[in-house]
Amino acid sequence: MDGQKNADASDDVFYSPRRDMVERQIAARGISSKDVLAVFLKVRRERFVSEGCRNSAYADHPLPIGDGQTISQPYMVALMTECLDLRKTDRVLEIGTGCGYQTAILAELAEEVFTIERIEALARDAEERLRALGYANIRIRSGDGTLGWDDFAPYDKIIVTAGACKIPDALGAQLAEGGKLVIPVGSAFTQMLIVAAKHKGVITTEDVCPCMFVPLIGEDGWKGD
Repeated sequence: MDGQKNADASDDVFYSPRRDMVERQIAARGISSKDVLAVFLKVRRERFVSEGCRNSAYADHPLPIGDGQTISQPYMVALMTECLDLRKTDRVLEIGTGCGYQTAILAELAEEVFTIERIEALARDAEERLRALGYANIRIRSGDGTLGWDDFAPYDKIIVTAGACKIPDALGAQLAEGGKLVIPVGSAFTQMLIVAAKHKGVITTEDVCPCMFVPLIGEDGWKGD
């Protein structure tokens, strides 16, 4: 993929806060993958938030992106990314494009990313942003993420960036044999981040940590407007 050029201190004023984020928020909390740490230093988070939020782009908490949605805390994005154990040959399905920051991270580490956003305006803005940043290995559409994207299944990895009441049936079916699915599961207000694996058609899960995401709304998720 093309994507963003490598960042350094000479070409943007956010390099120092980005480096501090990687060292103090991500690596210091146990994220050890060299590839994950490198891509978080490379991708410019300030480009995925509104102008009014840019000075807080590297803060240790989520930020609003409009329509009641958020860009997740940097550490949580890094944790979910590391849990996927991405390979350069992976085809990844992302549920919940949002502003496209997690999408860009995935696109840097995998061969191809298919991403679904329920809110059409967010999907449109993310597509324009990612295209302007040079990403050529991302497909975006607006729709019900709980139903997945059957046209391009199966997927080596699936990531869900909203809190689900359970693993949606379609996502389990669209996960490739030997694949991994990272998803927050629980109530509408607090969840457990889990890693699901598929072996001989059977899905098994492992708890990672408590977390809190906006609800995953859809036919096989929480009901919304």
